[in-house]
Amino acid sequence: MGYSRPKITDTHIAMIKQMIHENPDWHRSRLSIELCKMWDWRSPTGLWKDVSCRDMLRGLDKANLITLPPALHVTRIAGAGPEKIEFVNHCTNPIETDLHSLIPLKVEIAQTNHDIKLLKTYIAKYHYLGYNRMVGENMKYMIRSKNGDFLACLLFGSAAWKCQARDAYIGWSQEQRSTKLFMLTNNVRFLIPGWIRVPCLASHTLSLVARRVSSDWETKYGHPVYLLETFVDKRYSGTCYQAANWIRVGRTAGRGRNDYKHENAIPEKDIYLLPLDRRWRQNLLGK
Repeated sequence: MGYSRPKITDTHIAMIKQMIHENPDWHRSRLSIELCKMWDWRSPTGLWKDVSCRDMLRGLDKANLITLPPALHVTRIAGAGPEKIEFVNHCTNPIETDLHSLIPLKVEIAQTNHDIKLLKTYIAKYHYLGYNRMVGENMKYMIRSKNGDFLACLLFGSAAWKCQARDAYIGWSQEQRSTKLFMLTNNVRFLIPGWIRVPCLASHTLSLVARRVSSDWETKYGHPVYLLETFVDKRYSGTCYQAANWIRVGRTAGRGRNDYKHENAIPEKDIYLLPLDRRWRQNLLGK
């Protein structure tokens, strides 16, 4: 099956239902692991992608296509949804200056418990979408000034399973997408809090992160990424992405990630992409 989420057909759904019926003592974790083994669904480092599989199963359950066994832990039912955030104290002193006085900026991967809690605090409190639990491969960045003052944070996670404008721009087939999707990542959150007022900071930050995200991904997960994507709500202009050379390729169809029944309407968003390698298209097409 490969590294990416399998396409769910009626045959897959029937198979999952049969496994649930024949193994009533299996909990969700066991079910997801057995499905990963059956489909040979692994990460590039060889680990079973059971967390991503459970996320997929919850989507099918929510769409009433299967009935999952009860969750062992209530806190895990939400899957990739909102999680309880342990807020930490943080500075909100205004920073209003020019970019030159702050550079060189420090781009750091949030790895310590404190930095991860701090990043979650900022996004949960100050990003209009809040913070959602990250499922699967992801990268968390903190951006600080040369003096160590917090300026921004970014989250990168799994690329959208299907996106018509993006897929047309890449030019790949359904099979190519299913085997190469793990080589894309989605900038799911980008936050510069309101008390930070620095012209050109956003585009400069995006450019700095773009230069290193692929190598960071390879260090953490054993493979590079070749293309970045993001979805910008229509109420925003996307100016900082344009200034950082991201390419607007179209607009979403207004469906959610797990909208298997085509009933989950969400606001349409502009789609931006950023190739990270000269041979990005060849790498994604397997040529």
